[in-house]
Amino acid sequence: MVYLDYSANTPVNKDVLDTFCKVALNFSGNPNSLHSLGVKAKELIDASTRQIAEILNVKTEEIIYTSDSSEANNLAIKGICLKYQNRGKHIITTPFEHSSIYGPLNYLQTLGFDVDFVDMNEDGTVNLDSLKNLIREDTIMVTINAVNSEIGIRQPLDEIGEIIKENSKAFFHTDVTQAIGKIEVDLKNVDLASFTSHKFFGVNGIGCLIKKDKILLEPLIHGGKSTTIYRSGTPNVALIASLAKALRLAHENILEKYNYVLDLNKYLKESLKKYNNVYINSLDSCIPHILNFSVVGVKPETLVHALEQHEIYISTQSACSSNNAFSKSVLALTNSMDRAKSSVRISISPVTTKEELDEFLNIFDKCYKELVNE
Repeated sequence: MVYLDYSANTPVNKDVLDTFCKVALNFSGNPNSLHSLGVKAKELIDASTRQIAEILNVKTEEIIYTSDSSEANNLAIKGICLKYQNRGKHIITTPFEHSSIYGPLNYLQTLGFDVDFVDMNEDGTVNLDSLKNLIREDTIMVTINAVNSEIGIRQPLDEIGEIIKENSKAFFHTDVTQAIGKIEVDLKNVDLASFTSHKFFGVNGIGCLIKKDKILLEPLIHGGKSTTIYRSGTPNVALIASLAKALRLAHENILEKYNYVLDLNKYLKESLKKYNNVYINSLDSCIPHILNFSVVGVKPETLVHALEQHEIYISTQSACSSNNAFSKSVLALTNSMDRAKSSVRISISPVTTKEELDEFLNIFDKCYKELVNE
Protein backbone atom coordinates (compact mmCIF):
# COMPACT_ATOMS: atom_id res chain seq x y z
CA MET A 1 0.00 0.00 0.00
CA VAL A 2 1.15 3.53 -0.84
CA TYR A 3 -0.71 6.26 1.03
CA LEU A 4 -0.41 9.72 -0.51
CA ASP A 5 -3.36 11.54 1.04
CA TYR A 6 -1.79 13.03 4.18
CA SER A 7 -3.55 16.38 3.75
CA ALA A 8 -6.87 14.63 4.27
CA ASN A 9 -5.81 12.55 7.25
CA THR A 10 -2.64 11.22 8.83
CA PRO A 11 -2.16 7.91 10.62
CA VAL A 12 -1.84 8.37 14.36
CA ASN A 13 1.72 8.45 15.63
CA LYS A 14 2.21 5.47 17.98
CA ASP A 15 3.67 7.67 20.72
CA VAL A 16 0.68 10.01 20.45
CA LEU A 17 -1.73 7.08 20.62
CA ASP A 18 0.18 5.74 23.62
CA THR A 19 -0.27 9.09 25.38
CA PHE A 20 -3.98 9.07 24.58
CA CYS A 21 -4.45 5.53 25.90
CA LYS A 22 -2.46 6.12 29.10
CA VAL A 23 -4.37 9.29 29.91
CA ALA A 24 -7.74 7.72 29.08
CA LEU A 25 -6.97 4.83 31.43
CA ASN A 26 -5.37 6.76 34.29
CA PHE A 27 -7.21 10.11 34.37
CA SER A 28 -10.83 9.15 34.90
CA GLY A 29 -11.91 12.26 36.79
CA ASN A 30 -13.93 15.07 35.27
CA PRO A 31 -11.54 18.07 35.16
CA ASN A 32 -14.42 20.28 36.31
CA SER A 33 -14.88 18.24 39.51
CA LEU A 34 -13.52 19.52 42.82
CA HIS A 35 -12.27 16.17 44.14
CA SER A 36 -8.67 14.98 43.77
CA LEU A 37 -9.28 12.98 40.57
CA GLY A 38 -10.81 16.05 38.94
CA VAL A 39 -7.93 18.24 40.12
CA LYS A 40 -5.43 15.72 38.71
CA ALA A 41 -7.19 15.78 35.32
CA LYS A 42 -7.30 19.58 35.26
CA GLU A 43 -3.60 19.79 36.08
CA LEU A 44 -2.80 17.62 33.07
CA ILE A 45 -4.97 19.79 30.81
CA ASP A 46 -3.24 22.90 32.13
CA ALA A 47 0.20 21.36 31.49
CA SER A 48 -0.83 20.38 27.95
CA THR A 49 -2.20 23.86 27.30
CA ARG A 50 1.06 25.45 28.47
CA GLN A 51 3.01 23.24 26.09
CA ILE A 52 0.78 24.16 23.12
CA ALA A 53 0.99 27.86 24.02
CA GLU A 54 4.78 27.73 24.22
CA ILE A 55 5.13 26.01 20.83
CA LEU A 56 2.77 28.46 19.09
CA ASN A 57 3.98 31.50 21.05
CA VAL A 58 0.51 32.41 22.36
CA LYS A 59 -1.01 32.75 25.81
CA THR A 60 -2.64 29.78 27.53
CA GLU A 61 -5.90 31.68 27.96
CA GLU A 62 -6.02 32.19 24.18
CA ILE A 63 -6.47 28.47 23.50
CA ILE A 64 -9.97 27.06 22.91
CA TYR A 65 -10.30 23.31 22.34
CA THR A 66 -12.77 22.18 19.68
CA SER A 67 -13.62 18.91 17.95
CA ASP A 68 -11.76 19.83 14.73
CA SER A 69 -10.93 22.68 12.34
CA SER A 70 -14.44 22.89 10.96
CA GLU A 71 -15.84 23.66 14.40
CA ALA A 72 -12.98 26.08 15.10
CA ASN A 73 -13.63 27.90 11.80
CA ASN A 74 -17.34 28.13 12.54
CA LEU A 75 -16.70 29.38 16.06
CA ALA A 76 -14.25 32.02 14.85
CA ILE A 77 -16.36 33.35 11.99
CA LYS A 78 -19.84 33.17 13.54
CA GLY A 79 -18.51 34.00 16.98
CA ILE A 80 -16.87 37.25 15.87
CA CYS A 81 -19.52 38.36 13.40
CA LEU A 82 -22.45 37.77 15.74
CA LYS A 83 -20.66 39.36 18.72
CA TYR A 84 -19.50 42.48 16.90
CA GLN A 85 -22.18 42.91 14.23
CA ASN A 86 -22.94 46.38 15.55
CA ARG A 87 -19.55 47.41 14.07
CA GLY A 88 -20.51 46.29 10.56
CA LYS A 89 -21.45 43.31 8.41
CA HIS A 90 -18.73 43.24 5.77
CA ILE A 91 -16.40 40.22 5.43
CA ILE A 92 -13.45 39.65 3.08
CA THR A 93 -12.18 36.25 1.99
CA THR A 94 -10.49 34.46 -0.96
CA PRO A 95 -11.51 31.88 -3.59
CA PHE A 96 -9.04 29.40 -2.04
CA GLU A 97 -10.74 28.65 1.28
CA HIS A 98 -11.97 25.37 2.77
CA SER A 99 -15.67 24.49 2.71
CA SER A 100 -15.83 25.02 6.49
CA ILE A 101 -15.09 28.69 5.77
CA TYR A 102 -17.64 29.12 3.00
CA GLY A 103 -20.33 27.31 5.00
CA PRO A 104 -20.51 29.84 7.85
CA LEU A 105 -20.03 32.72 5.41
CA ASN A 106 -23.02 31.54 3.38
CA TYR A 107 -25.04 31.28 6.60
CA LEU A 108 -24.06 34.80 7.65
CA GLN A 109 -25.15 36.14 4.25
CA THR A 110 -28.68 34.97 5.10
CA LEU A 111 -28.44 37.26 8.14
CA GLY A 112 -27.53 40.29 6.03
CA PHE A 113 -23.73 40.06 6.02
CA ASP A 114 -21.88 41.10 2.85
CA VAL A 115 -18.98 38.93 1.60
CA ASP A 116 -16.32 40.15 -0.85
CA PHE A 117 -13.55 38.14 -2.52
CA VAL A 118 -10.13 39.74 -2.71
CA ASP A 119 -8.21 39.67 -6.01
CA MET A 120 -5.37 37.17 -6.22
CA ASN A 121 -1.95 37.39 -7.83
CA GLU A 122 -0.91 34.96 -10.57
CA ASP A 123 0.74 32.71 -7.98
CA GLY A 124 -2.47 32.49 -5.96
CA THR A 125 -1.35 34.81 -3.17
CA VAL A 126 -3.49 37.69 -2.00
CA ASN A 127 -3.13 40.92 -3.95
CA LEU A 128 -2.35 43.27 -1.09
CA ASP A 129 -3.47 46.40 -2.96
CA SER A 130 -6.83 44.77 -3.67
CA LEU A 131 -7.16 43.83 -0.01
CA LYS A 132 -6.44 47.38 1.08
CA ASN A 133 -8.98 48.76 -1.40
CA LEU A 134 -11.67 46.30 -0.33
CA ILE A 135 -11.48 47.24 3.34
CA ARG A 136 -14.39 49.44 4.37
CA GLU A 137 -15.50 51.18 7.52
CA ASP A 138 -17.94 48.35 8.16
CA THR A 139 -15.47 45.53 7.50
CA ILE A 140 -15.71 43.27 10.54
CA MET A 141 -13.60 40.26 9.52
CA VAL A 142 -11.01 39.08 7.02
CA THR A 143 -10.63 35.29 6.80
CA ILE A 144 -7.75 33.94 4.68
CA ASN A 145 -6.15 30.54 5.08
CA ALA A 146 -2.43 30.14 5.66
CA VAL A 147 -2.12 27.26 3.18
CA ASN A 148 -4.71 26.15 0.63
CA SER A 149 -5.66 22.51 1.11
CA GLU A 150 -5.94 21.56 -2.56
CA ILE A 151 -2.96 23.25 -4.20
CA GLY A 152 -0.75 24.22 -1.25
CA ILE A 153 -0.70 27.99 -1.89
CA ARG A 154 0.97 29.73 1.04
CA GLN A 155 -0.29 33.19 1.99
CA PRO A 156 1.82 36.01 3.50
CA LEU A 157 0.04 36.21 6.87
CA ASP A 158 2.29 38.91 8.33
CA GLU A 159 1.77 41.35 5.45
CA ILE A 160 -1.96 40.65 5.34
CA GLY A 161 -2.27 41.19 9.08
CA GLU A 162 -0.36 44.47 8.93
CA ILE A 163 -2.61 45.85 6.18
CA ILE A 164 -5.74 44.91 8.12
CA LYS A 165 -4.48 46.53 11.33
CA GLU A 166 -3.29 49.69 9.57
CA ASN A 167 -6.54 50.24 7.68
CA SER A 168 -9.36 48.93 9.84
CA LYS A 169 -10.61 47.54 13.12
CA ALA A 170 -11.49 44.24 11.42
CA PHE A 171 -10.49 40.93 12.94
CA PHE A 172 -8.09 38.70 11.00
CA HIS A 173 -8.86 34.97 11.08
CA THR A 174 -6.72 32.34 9.38
CA ASP A 175 -7.24 28.62 8.95
CA VAL A 176 -3.77 27.18 9.61
CA THR A 177 -4.91 23.55 9.35
CA GLN A 178 -2.59 22.71 6.44
CA ALA A 179 0.30 24.70 7.90
CA ILE A 180 0.65 23.69 11.55
CA GLY A 181 3.20 20.92 11.97
CA LYS A 182 4.54 21.40 8.43
CA ILE A 183 5.95 24.92 8.45
CA GLU A 184 6.72 27.53 11.08
CA VAL A 185 3.67 29.76 11.58
CA ASP A 186 3.92 33.23 13.14
CA LEU A 187 0.60 34.37 14.62
CA LYS A 188 1.68 37.79 15.86
CA ASN A 189 -0.45 39.66 13.29
CA VAL A 190 -3.35 37.20 13.48
CA ASP A 191 -6.39 37.53 15.76
CA LEU A 192 -7.79 34.02 15.40
CA ALA A 193 -6.32 30.78 14.03
CA SER A 194 -7.86 27.31 13.56
CA PHE A 195 -6.22 23.88 13.30
CA THR A 196 -6.79 20.21 14.07
CA SER A 197 -4.70 17.32 15.36
CA HIS A 198 -5.34 14.71 12.68
CA LYS A 199 -3.38 16.67 10.07
CA PHE A 200 -0.09 16.12 11.94
CA PHE A 201 -0.34 12.51 13.13
CA GLY A 202 -2.62 13.22 16.07
CA VAL A 203 -5.86 11.58 17.13
CA ASN A 204 -9.07 12.48 15.29
CA GLY A 205 -11.63 14.48 17.27
CA ILE A 206 -9.57 17.32 18.76
CA GLY A 207 -8.96 20.75 17.24
CA CYS A 208 -8.10 24.19 18.45
CA LEU A 209 -9.01 27.82 17.98
CA ILE A 210 -6.45 30.42 19.00
CA LYS A 211 -8.33 33.57 20.03
CA LYS A 212 -6.13 36.48 20.98
CA ASP A 213 -6.61 38.06 24.40
CA LYS A 214 -9.40 40.64 24.91
CA ILE A 215 -11.34 39.44 21.84
CA LEU A 216 -14.86 38.23 22.61
CA LEU A 217 -16.91 35.55 20.86
CA GLU A 218 -20.52 34.49 20.73
CA PRO A 219 -20.28 30.77 21.58
CA LEU A 220 -21.67 28.06 19.31
CA ILE A 221 -22.17 25.73 22.28
CA HIS A 222 -23.72 27.18 25.41
CA GLY A 223 -23.81 25.23 28.64
CA GLY A 224 -21.70 24.23 31.59
CA LYS A 225 -18.19 24.87 32.72
CA SER A 226 -15.24 23.88 30.56
CA THR A 227 -11.68 25.04 29.84
CA THR A 228 -13.15 28.27 28.45
CA ILE A 229 -16.45 30.17 28.48
CA TYR A 230 -16.46 30.09 24.68
CA ARG A 231 -16.95 26.34 24.24
CA SER A 232 -18.98 24.48 26.83
CA GLY A 233 -18.75 20.73 27.43
CA THR A 234 -16.72 18.31 29.52
CA PRO A 235 -13.06 18.62 28.40
CA ASN A 236 -11.60 15.45 26.89
CA VAL A 237 -8.39 15.08 28.88
CA ALA A 238 -6.92 12.29 26.74
CA LEU A 239 -7.53 14.12 23.46
CA ILE A 240 -6.07 17.37 24.78
CA ALA A 241 -2.95 15.61 26.08
CA SER A 242 -2.55 13.78 22.77
CA LEU A 243 -2.88 17.06 20.85
CA ALA A 244 -0.03 18.57 22.85
CA LYS A 245 2.08 15.46 22.23
CA ALA A 246 1.37 15.44 18.48
CA LEU A 247 2.16 19.15 18.17
CA ARG A 248 5.45 18.77 20.04
CA LEU A 249 6.53 15.83 17.89
CA ALA A 250 5.51 17.63 14.68
CA HIS A 251 7.66 20.64 15.58
CA GLU A 252 10.76 18.58 16.37
CA ASN A 253 13.29 19.09 13.53
CA ILE A 254 10.56 20.81 11.51
CA LEU A 255 13.01 22.43 9.06
CA GLU A 256 14.79 19.14 8.43
CA LYS A 257 11.45 17.44 7.77
CA TYR A 258 10.42 20.28 5.45
CA ASN A 259 13.58 19.94 3.35
CA TYR A 260 13.09 16.18 3.12
CA VAL A 261 9.53 16.65 1.83
CA LEU A 262 10.78 19.37 -0.55
CA ASP A 263 13.23 16.91 -2.14
CA LEU A 264 10.45 14.34 -2.56
CA ASN A 265 8.21 16.97 -4.11
CA LYS A 266 10.86 17.99 -6.64
CA TYR A 267 11.44 14.38 -7.62
CA LEU A 268 7.73 13.74 -8.04
CA LYS A 269 7.15 16.94 -9.99
CA GLU A 270 10.01 16.30 -12.44
CA SER A 271 8.82 12.72 -12.97
CA LEU A 272 5.27 13.81 -13.82
CA LYS A 273 6.29 16.61 -16.19
CA LYS A 274 7.28 14.13 -18.91
CA TYR A 275 3.61 13.27 -19.63
CA ASN A 276 2.01 15.39 -22.35
CA ASN A 277 -1.42 15.55 -20.72
CA VAL A 278 -0.15 16.26 -17.21
CA TYR A 279 -0.23 19.86 -16.01
CA ILE A 280 1.27 20.75 -12.64
CA ASN A 281 -1.05 23.14 -10.79
CA SER A 282 0.99 23.59 -7.60
CA LEU A 283 3.59 26.32 -8.01
CA ASP A 284 7.06 26.61 -6.53
CA SER A 285 5.65 29.04 -3.96
CA CYS A 286 3.33 26.32 -2.61
CA ILE A 287 4.33 24.18 0.35
CA PRO A 288 5.93 20.94 -0.88
CA HIS A 289 3.60 18.70 1.11
CA ILE A 290 0.89 19.18 -1.54
CA LEU A 291 1.27 18.51 -5.27
CA ASN A 292 -1.82 19.18 -7.34
CA PHE A 293 -1.82 18.24 -11.01
CA SER A 294 -4.29 17.63 -13.82
CA VAL A 295 -4.42 14.76 -16.30
CA VAL A 296 -6.45 16.58 -18.93
CA GLY A 297 -9.08 14.37 -20.51
CA VAL A 298 -9.29 11.99 -17.55
CA LYS A 299 -11.91 12.36 -14.83
CA PRO A 300 -10.20 12.65 -11.44
CA GLU A 301 -12.35 9.94 -9.85
CA THR A 302 -11.43 7.59 -12.72
CA LEU A 303 -7.72 8.07 -12.05
CA VAL A 304 -8.16 7.82 -8.28
CA HIS A 305 -10.02 4.52 -8.54
CA ALA A 306 -7.59 3.14 -11.14
CA LEU A 307 -4.72 3.77 -8.76
CA GLU A 308 -6.73 2.38 -5.86
CA GLN A 309 -6.94 -0.96 -7.67
CA HIS A 310 -3.17 -1.16 -7.07
CA GLU A 311 -3.45 0.10 -3.46
CA ILE A 312 -2.20 3.59 -4.34
CA TYR A 313 -4.23 6.23 -2.50
CA ILE A 314 -4.46 9.85 -3.63
CA SER A 315 -7.43 12.26 -3.66
CA THR A 316 -9.38 14.44 -6.03
CA GLN A 317 -10.05 17.69 -4.16
CA SER A 318 -9.96 18.27 -0.43
CA ALA A 319 -11.80 15.51 1.41
CA CYS A 320 -14.61 17.90 2.45
CA SER A 321 -15.35 19.08 -1.11
CA SER A 322 -14.64 15.96 -3.18
CA ASN A 323 -18.20 15.75 -4.51
CA ASN A 324 -17.84 18.94 -6.57
CA ALA A 325 -17.75 18.51 -10.35
CA PHE A 326 -14.59 20.60 -10.62
CA SER A 327 -11.99 22.19 -8.40
CA LYS A 328 -12.84 25.82 -7.74
CA SER A 329 -9.33 26.41 -6.44
CA VAL A 330 -7.67 25.09 -9.59
CA LEU A 331 -10.05 27.10 -11.75
CA ALA A 332 -9.31 30.27 -9.77
CA LEU A 333 -5.55 29.71 -10.14
CA THR A 334 -5.30 28.49 -13.75
CA ASN A 335 -8.45 29.89 -15.39
CA SER A 336 -8.71 26.51 -17.14
CA MET A 337 -11.90 24.50 -16.77
CA ASP A 338 -10.18 21.51 -18.40
CA ARG A 339 -7.58 21.47 -15.64
CA ALA A 340 -10.17 22.17 -12.94
CA LYS A 341 -12.27 19.19 -14.11
CA SER A 342 -9.31 16.80 -14.12
CA SER A 343 -7.23 17.78 -11.09
CA VAL A 344 -5.99 15.38 -8.43
CA ARG A 345 -3.97 15.93 -5.28
CA ILE A 346 -1.01 14.04 -3.94
CA SER A 347 -0.03 14.94 -0.40
CA ILE A 348 3.17 13.66 1.13
CA SER A 349 4.74 13.80 4.57
CA PRO A 350 8.03 13.20 6.40
CA VAL A 351 7.16 9.49 6.63
CA THR A 352 6.73 9.17 2.86
CA THR A 353 9.63 7.32 1.21
CA LYS A 354 11.17 7.63 -2.25
CA GLU A 355 10.43 3.94 -2.75
CA GLU A 356 6.73 4.69 -2.26
CA LEU A 357 6.90 7.46 -4.85
CA ASP A 358 8.65 5.12 -7.27
CA GLU A 359 5.87 2.59 -6.81
CA PHE A 360 3.28 5.29 -7.39
CA LEU A 361 5.06 6.50 -10.54
CA ASN A 362 5.29 2.98 -11.91
CA ILE A 363 1.57 2.36 -11.44
CA PHE A 364 0.67 5.86 -12.62
CA ASP A 365 2.55 5.23 -15.86
CA LYS A 366 0.47 2.11 -16.51
CA CYS A 367 -2.81 3.87 -15.66
CA TYR A 368 -1.90 6.89 -17.77
CA LYS A 369 -1.27 4.75 -20.84
CA GLU A 370 -4.58 2.97 -20.34
CA LEU A 371 -6.63 6.13 -19.78
CA VAL A 372 -5.06 8.69 -22.10
CA ASN A 373 -5.26 8.58 -25.87
CA GLU A 374 -2.19 10.38 -27.19
